[in-house]
Amino acid sequence: MRRKKAKRKRPAWGIPKGIVLLATPEGWRTSVVTMEGGMLCGRLNVPINTDPQDARAAAAVMVTELARDFHDTRVDVSWDPPREPWSWTARVSVAVDDEPP
Repeated sequence: MRRKKAKRKRPAWGIPKGIVLLATPEGWRTSVVTMEGGMLCGRLNVPINTDPQDARAAAAVMVTELARDFHDTRVDVSWDPPREPWSWTARVSVAVDDEPP
């Protein structure tokens, strides 16, 4: 008897288009905004006392891995200048390959 091949179901979240990173007393919090209008919120897996630059780098890695693993898409993350000392935002865009197809 053959098993039915399971259709690959599209993830419930879309391709990331933005990141909000917040420093809170409980730890680093993220919100990832998707191109489809959704939002994923959670805690960044770094210690509370992590330097903000390292926290931004960890958030960027998290989002690029999410896009790669679930959407087979490479993305670039560019951080905006901070408006508040405890809050950062970034724009996420689909990476343009340097090599022609």
